[in-house]
Amino acid sequence: MRMYDVIAKKRDGGKLTKEEIDFFVKGYTSNDVPDYQASALAMAIFIKGMDAEETTFLTQAMMHSGETVDLSNIKGIKVDKHSTGGVGDTTTLVLGPLVAACDVPVAKMSGRGLGHTGGTLDKLEAIPGFDINLSIDDFIDAVNRHKIAVIGQTKDIAPADKKLYALRDVTATVDNISLISASIMSKKLAAGSDAIVLDVKMGSGAFIKTFDQAELLAKTMVELGTAIGRNVIGVITSMEQPLGEAIGNSLEVIEAIETLKGKGPEDLTELCLTLGANMLLCAHRVATFEEGVALLKEKISSGEALEKFKEFVTNQKGNAAVVDDYGLMKQPKHRIEYTAQADGYILDTKADEIGIASMILGAGRKEITSPIDLSAGILLKKKIGDVV
Repeated sequence: MRMYDVIAKKRDGGKLTKEEIDFFVKGYTSNDVPDYQASALAMAIFIKGMDAEETTFLTQAMMHSGETVDLSNIKGIKVDKHSTGGVGDTTTLVLGPLVAACDVPVAKMSGRGLGHTGGTLDKLEAIPGFDINLSIDDFIDAVNRHKIAVIGQTKDIAPADKKLYALRDVTATVDNISLISASIMSKKLAAGSDAIVLDVKMGSGAFIKTFDQAELLAKTMVELGTAIGRNVIGVITSMEQPLGEAIGNSLEVIEAIETLKGKGPEDLTELCLTLGANMLLCAHRVATFEEGVALLKEKISSGEALEKFKEFVTNQKGNAAVVDDYGLMKQPKHRIEYTAQADGYILDTKADEIGIASMILGAGRKEITSPIDLSAGILLKKKIGDVV
């Protein structure tokens, strides 16, 4: 088999076989297929598309290009949540302990922020001492004992996706539903959870801008996960404006804690209840969505969710005293208040530009290795529809 023939076949609109896709993924992962041929195939796929079967083959090949995590030693149905990225998206910090408080195991591998979107690992590291580098054995043990652990994704999970994504990023081939779906699902499926709730963001602050695109992406990823034997639910959520009020690492930790105390922003609270209820449905913990929402609200009002957050932080060597003293986290040296220049209503926001502004302040990174300022960020005190 020759890579030249695979490229030509897709260039001419042909359907690639499982063997051809496996040949490409294995060859590219092992450096036997050079970047110029991989980029040629990516462009051919971008222009000619892939059908559902081809997308499934690509997902499976990238999923098995490295190690897959075996979570079978964790008791119960393991449920994960994945967001396609947005501004001020603090849901994991709320959802993890909230769902775990309902006795559902949450074994989550998360990433760092890049560009205008934040990363869960950066937010957790704003808590003094928090350790995201547990071994797989300690990770499994923590979930069995505490029902929750969050660690960084290992470099050995879906290495083909890491290589291919970096190439797509510089060859104008990112925005393709099959390539996006295979990229996301190869990593999530390799991470070993039994069920996945997908939070597909759409709007100015998301990578997907329109509802039609978001719906197609959600359906494609649900079909991929289902074909590989996982229980997957897709939820489409708005990112026309930042989620909640806080954009920045320490700021978002504070907002997550306030939400677990029952005092969080309305939009963040509503999204966490929606995603959380779907996670409980996936785990067969509740029979209906409404029952799930009611149980989550009960765990917040009783204080059990907040206690589970403290337990989670303590187990991963973090200082749980931040729950009662936000001053224990790194504090900004300067605070500047911006006020409206005239009376009126907020008609619109540019969520991506607000995210970029927060990044420039130091809350995010242009490159994955860039240093960040955990104290920096923006508190957005007005939302669409508010009077000023």
